[in-house]
Amino acid sequence: MQLSQLKVIVTGGARGMGAHFAARLAEAGAQVVAADLDEVGLATLPAGIHRRVCNVGNEGECESLVQWAHAEMGGLNALINNAGIIRDGLVLKENRETGEITKFDTKTWNAVLDINLTGAFFMVREFAYMLATKGIRPGVIVNMSSVARHGNRGQSNYVATKAAIAANTVTWAREFAKYAIRVGAIAPGMVETPMTQGMNQKARDALVAAIPVGRIGVPEDLWLAAKFVLECDYFNGRTIDVDGGLIM
Repeated sequence: MQLSQLKVIVTGGARGMGAHFAARLAEAGAQVVAADLDEVGLATLPAGIHRRVCNVGNEGECESLVQWAHAEMGGLNALINNAGIIRDGLVLKENRETGEITKFDTKTWNAVLDINLTGAFFMVREFAYMLATKGIRPGVIVNMSSVARHGNRGQSNYVATKAAIAANTVTWAREFAKYAIRVGAIAPGMVETPMTQGMNQKARDALVAAIPVGRIGVPEDLWLAAKFVLECDYFNGRTIDVDGGLIM
């Protein structure tokens, strides 16, 4: 589809990649709803972008968001499933001084699954249901996976969600084909966002040094991939790695 034809929801749209996607879509003539828990961040988005506070980990809020977006824009045909969080930690952590071993806690495990996986599922389900029941054709979903989906030390919860998103991109593409809804995914490597800016500096420097192109990514790099998925009607059920050649 042409970008100017899109009526799109961007979750996690208040900052980072989500805010960049929302702004670039609006520049291209799309109607955009940016959804996020961050009201302050939403208020800083360019004029013309619709804003909605939403916790994607809440089933009812996702349903309300999709219904509101459809009414607000006079239709709906695209979703960028971008909301996500990181809560890293080793499954077992040993204190270097005392030798005490502590376990990764279940609350932190569930927090990431609730947003990154269950929240993504809620949004996909409600979006697809809206298009299927309203007879809207065609539609497109862009999911956000990660290079970490292949496995990365200290990220058991994050890895689990991003691997599942990549796998379900295939599943959902097959299930929604009858409704003319395409589903693609983007797997970023290390990208300059508020999320990565909070990383331990030593770990950050080591990751950047491992990127063959010699730099950290920027949101525009990921926008080019999102734009391709949105516009290319022959792209479906696949994940695009945009990582500068990084292998974790």
